[in-house]
Amino acid sequence: IASTQPSTDWHLKENAREHHTSKFSSEELIVRRGQAFTITFNGVERPEQNLIFIAETGPKPSKATKTLATFDISSTASKEGWSAVLQSSSSNSVSISISSPQKAIIGRYRLSVQSGSSSPQSLGTFVLLFNPWSSGDDVFMPNKAECEEYVLEEFGIIFAGNKNHISSFGWNFGQYQGDILNICLSILDRSLYYRQDPITDVSHRHDPRYLGRVLSAMVNANDDQGVVLGNWSGKYEGGKNPTSWTGSGEILQSWKKSGFKPVKYGQCWVFAAVLTTVLRCLGIPTRTITNFSSAHDADGNLRVDEFYDADGNHLERGADSVWNFHVWNESWFTRNDLGPSYSGWQVLDATPQEESGGIYQCGPASRHAIKEGDVDLDYDGPFVFAEVNADCMYWNYDSATGKKNLIFSKSTEIGDSISTKAVGRDDRVDVTRDYKYEEGSAKEREIFKKARKKLGLEDKFDPTAPKQEEIEQKPDISGRFKVASSLEVGKDLNLLLVLENLQSDAKTVTVNMTAWSTLYTRRRVNQIWKDSISVTLAPKEEKQFPIKIEYPKYQQQLTTDKTIEVTALCHVEDGIQVLVQRNIILENPAIDIQVLGEAKVNKEVFVEVAFTNPINEEVKDCVLQVEGSDLLRGILELRIPPLKASEKSSTKFKLIPSEAGPKYLLVNFSCDKFADIKTFKMVNVIN
Repeated sequence: IASTQPSTDWHLKENAREHHTSKFSSEELIVRRGQAFTITFNGVERPEQNLIFIAETGPKPSKATKTLATFDISSTASKEGWSAVLQSSSSNSVSISISSPQKAIIGRYRLSVQSGSSSPQSLGTFVLLFNPWSSGDDVFMPNKAECEEYVLEEFGIIFAGNKNHISSFGWNFGQYQGDILNICLSILDRSLYYRQDPITDVSHRHDPRYLGRVLSAMVNANDDQGVVLGNWSGKYEGGKNPTSWTGSGEILQSWKKSGFKPVKYGQCWVFAAVLTTVLRCLGIPTRTITNFSSAHDADGNLRVDEFYDADGNHLERGADSVWNFHVWNESWFTRNDLGPSYSGWQVLDATPQEESGGIYQCGPASRHAIKEGDVDLDYDGPFVFAEVNADCMYWNYDSATGKKNLIFSKSTEIGDSISTKAVGRDDRVDVTRDYKYEEGSAKEREIFKKARKKLGLEDKFDPTAPKQEEIEQKPDISGRFKVASSLEVGKDLNLLLVLENLQSDAKTVTVNMTAWSTLYTRRRVNQIWKDSISVTLAPKEEKQFPIKIEYPKYQQQLTTDKTIEVTALCHVEDGIQVLVQRNIILENPAIDIQVLGEAKVNKEVFVEVAFTNPINEEVKDCVLQVEGSDLLRGILELRIPPLKASEKSSTKFKLIPSEAGPKYLLVNFSCDKFADIKTFKMVNVIN
């Protein structure tokens, strides 16, 4: 054994700059695969002798599984395997340029060197990541601005609400902060795949397709004690309400701190945001996608069935559902298993909805395959296809007799305004056309039939499907809800039910109306109001009926999703029933952020957050939560005194920015009457 341990200079700054890893704040070398990095070391005996390098990763490194490489000094870098090229040498110090293969396994490596016949000496460890800047990598992204957004950007915007009213909020992905990289690597080592067979699992870690699927399972807590525990009950005791998070860092840190116990609680955007953080951290270009009127087709028939009782109450019957919105991920990589036309954006979904291969994981499904109806290709095509393109059937169900009648069916309801954040801007981009051909077009129907055929649904008789004569029935009246005043939490809700007689004879209609507070998944939580009216409509007549739901009536019942589903089931004498429904989202009051002065690196700057209580009663239990990568460490929580009616509060706090460039501050304000009012502000930090 050599008398002295070699000391290694990893050239952290220069290598990080070359490898786009400068945003990590680490004392360990972090580089990307398929690209050279330089190290200098001394203290190796007889450096003029043939040096042999050993790079190894995982529990039992071997050449067969590509987790062990030995390589000596060559004159040029190798494209295939690992290689070392001599840069310079003196009597006791050597500079070497080391290159890894373009399809190298990612993770933490141990590097050692052997000279002559002496035993190997450790040079230390480094972390190897995917390389979207390298044309030979499976995750290669030719557009540099997209690499900046989908790998390097730590701030994102997630779209929510419903298709009539798209809202958005900021999120701090924070993939380069603190210990996040180590936490991401430990997620891989805690997966079921690793636990069952660590050697095979590590040997697959060169493949973004494999890692995407593993991580879609690990981000939810189902099956494997993964990161986030889902909760869609409307009751969140013992954890944090999913709407209160503002970034992934707190979630990943809590998971590690608790000894890897699932963090309570998440809903779809939380799973998607955490998966974005982990994949961007490892170097796979990733973004969040929001699908409005998103189908959850539990039985795989590309159809969702919704049931209502005679009073117009939306029933929880059957496992199918339609969510106001659902958030999943797209990651960018090649699909060598499917062929070049299926490469590019791949759908991954970490929200635990249906099992795939026996566990809650979903994807990667090629987005191109979804658009073309190629639902037989790996992975989970039928489920993703249904999310954006299922047909919707609305039934009236009588619990006493078990009978159901079709009210109407719609093939254009599902998969609306599919949205993601623009590259380099805070705008919404609509990607619906990348998932399906135009709704109602012949091509879209043709693809739908193709998908049904591939799943063997075309030829089978389906006893639960509506009969043709049911589908072709024409209603005698039409109805819609109109909003008659602003939709704000704290104000009365004013709507108009507009009914129109489509026939040339008078119609008598009994209308049963209900309003329920719901989650964003349209799951009913509390009934707020019900009423019924009987009306006669003259031939071709249109009538309006005002509906008023006072604030005190809904205040206690509202969920933090602030959604109310209003339904009118119209029983037309001697005609078919007509269902009128509307999902209403109430707006929270605004909060305002001002940065007082210029933001400079390592200098204090003050920020002021202002909120005015818009209602006629006191609000209390006010808490302001602030976070922002490179602006402050961790999360700042400020308690604010109660506010009387119409009173304004203004809170000041200071930031000490640690890095220059456009940085985002995220603010979340809650009190007893308003939950999770969110806003964000871009702070331009100068040197």
